[in-house]
Amino acid sequence: MGVLRSTESLEAEAFREMLLRSSGSLEFGAWKTGSGAVRRWTDGEERKGHGTVVCVTSAVSFLGFAIVNRLLALGYSVRLALETQEDLDKLRDMEMFGEMGRDGVWVVMADVMDLDSLCHAFDGCTGVFHTSAFVDPGGVSGYSKHMADMEARVAERVIEACVRTQSVTRCVFTSSLLACVWRQNSPRNRRLPTIVDETCWSDESLCREKKLWLALGKTMAEKAAWRVARGRNLKLVTVCPALVTGPRFCRQNSTGSIAYLKGAHEMFAEGLLATVDVNKVAEAHACVYEAMSGSACGRYICYDHIIQRAEEAAELERQLGIANRISGETPTDHPTWFKLCNRKISRLMSSRRRCSYDVYSILYN
Repeated sequence: MGVLRSTESLEAEAFREMLLRSSGSLEFGAWKTGSGAVRRWTDGEERKGHGTVVCVTSAVSFLGFAIVNRLLALGYSVRLALETQEDLDKLRDMEMFGEMGRDGVWVVMADVMDLDSLCHAFDGCTGVFHTSAFVDPGGVSGYSKHMADMEARVAERVIEACVRTQSVTRCVFTSSLLACVWRQNSPRNRRLPTIVDETCWSDESLCREKKLWLALGKTMAEKAAWRVARGRNLKLVTVCPALVTGPRFCRQNSTGSIAYLKGAHEMFAEGLLATVDVNKVAEAHACVYEAMSGSACGRYICYDHIIQRAEEAAELERQLGIANRISGETPTDHPTWFKLCNRKISRLMSSRRRCSYDVYSILYN
């Protein structure tokens, strides 16, 4: 078994380019609170984040990177919670410290299995984005039963740390669509497909039976998060993205993608195999976070494309270097018993865009 670590890190140059574009800085080992954490904008516009400090776990993972980028663009000050020495070394190699930096980005090492370490990392932040997931770089599938158990234990510790950290009031927890779609004895209505939405939960016993370890881990972790947060002084929302794609995802997130696609043939046959661009997932996280002061609550399924044609499945297989993992012998005109629904996140994101447009119209008209 390989070393337990977060989903594959971005290459140093890609992350360096993001930081240079984002008018943020990188300060290691410490962070500011109060007025010193407020970011300054050259155009005089004070953006949505208003310098609010938030923490992102697994900040150099494929998804974590995109969330950091989105938060910086919105004006948040972001603390990057890193888990491994390798991630820290990559940041050091970028030479983004000292005189090269500006205000806005901080780094802290955080052991996600250690409650005190997490509390230390979150202290001074008003919100936490927990994007951490585990893979086994030396494994065939990239994910094992042991990692599913680890994922659930980490979720418990992260939410408990959020509750214990006085400054933290909100947490956006990254789950997966896999925590919704694997259900035992799902009804099959030949006239109308069964809707799969945020009310649906994957069956843990079915995941164990089929050895769908990533689906099991995401289901157990999300349930653990809700269990720990219940009745506590913390606002929790979970985002359940489909297979996360985007520029260079085959190289930067191949292990996590292959783990996601275990059981893909069945998902494809039943109309449940979907993808979502990494930037849309990042936007969804930020949108949900900002809406938590109002109506945002519960779970949010997030996808932007359902793979329905064999040609699409074959192209995804080609990109990831896997053969006959998805479409197999499934006929092109096969009936689908289920219909995915992302209406909840779509309505929220649309309303937030309208609100932003209205604000800017008032400011500039």
